[in-house]
Amino acid sequence: MGKDKGTRNYTWLLHIAIWVVLFGMPFFSPRPGHPLHGGVDYSRFAVPLVSFFIVFYVNYFFLIKKYLYEKRLTGFILWNILLVALAGLAVHLFFKNGFLPVQDSFRPGFEDGGPGGPGGPAGGTGTPDFGPGGPGGPTGGTGSPDFGPRRPGPRSIGRLGPRPWLDSMGFISRNVIIYLGVIGLAVAVRMTERWYRDEKKRDEMEKAATEAELVALKSQVNPHFLFNTLNNIYSLIQIDQDKAQEAVHDLSGMLRYVLYDSEKPSVPLSKETGFLKDYIKLMSMRCSSNVTLDVSLPETDSDKHVAPLLFIPLVENAFKHGISTSEPSSIKIELKEEGEYVSFLVENTSFPKNDSDRSGSGIGVKNLQRRLDMLYPGQHSFEYGETQGFYRSFLKIKTGNT
Repeated sequence: MGKDKGTRNYTWLLHIAIWVVLFGMPFFSPRPGHPLHGGVDYSRFAVPLVSFFIVFYVNYFFLIKKYLYEKRLTGFILWNILLVALAGLAVHLFFKNGFLPVQDSFRPGFEDGGPGGPGGPAGGTGTPDFGPGGPGGPTGGTGSPDFGPRRPGPRSIGRLGPRPWLDSMGFISRNVIIYLGVIGLAVAVRMTERWYRDEKKRDEMEKAATEAELVALKSQVNPHFLFNTLNNIYSLIQIDQDKAQEAVHDLSGMLRYVLYDSEKPSVPLSKETGFLKDYIKLMSMRCSSNVTLDVSLPETDSDKHVAPLLFIPLVENAFKHGISTSEPSSIKIELKEEGEYVSFLVENTSFPKNDSDRSGSGIGVKNLQRRLDMLYPGQHSFEYGETQGFYRSFLKIKTGNT
């Protein structure tokens, strides 16, 4: 929520900055004596800009939400026609009905013989032409956009005729195009903000769904691991009660890791390795002399981090399907650090369970494959399968040091 509020504040600061720049443009003129520095002429510049402001935010806050978002295009167009007509009319009447003092709208430069005046040289530095009816005629100066006829000064009364029909149409067309541009800008800004918001919500929903699925997958690992461990302790009770008691003690430490450390998104590789060592020790307690164990795990601490309970499904499968009570059996477990990669190899003789003993069959590998796809997309390789009486699993992941 705090992040969303910060984004909204940033958006409004950007809006304010843009309008401040637009309204302040006349004050940044390279010519200090430019007419727009005067109060009256600045008003002539600012009034049309205020109309743009109104049209922009009426669309931004109301019309786009109520009509475009609801796919009511006809209503959106009709309301904007009315809005543009009212805004244009208000600006036109503002100038036509003389809300600006007549004496302030003329300067000495417009007198006969003065620079830029009706009788003087063209292109002077007098008040800029605001329309075909201004002191410069239809092709007058380069001041603010033409939003209405300029009131003639005392010495120009009677010299300017009515605005020609063609000039009036040009005046209306120019202003309509400007207003359409303002409306288009409002639509573009609003739609861009909506797209960004929708993308953010979609990303948050996907992230939440991924986290929920990871929790579900991890919750499958925990009972699966616990089922195999308890099954092993049950067998030990019948064989050697002292070992069974030791196994229960080791199990308590392993459950502590499962309940607390495994809730984190990642754990140090050394902790995951310690968990594997305890599990292998517990499972090997009931192995007979015909079972060969070859275990190679790092002895030193590592700064690498991995997802918790990532390797245990492969070790579980090795002890569950790789040991026979009557035939020679072997299990090889090897974990290596190779630069920014961690590789994990498990090889075991294959003695598949019969149909009467399929507890947990297939859950571990499918679960692991899905977790890898979600946690290490494009940053892992996972191979598994049976060949020549041996089942081999090889996992390689790219890890970070955080």
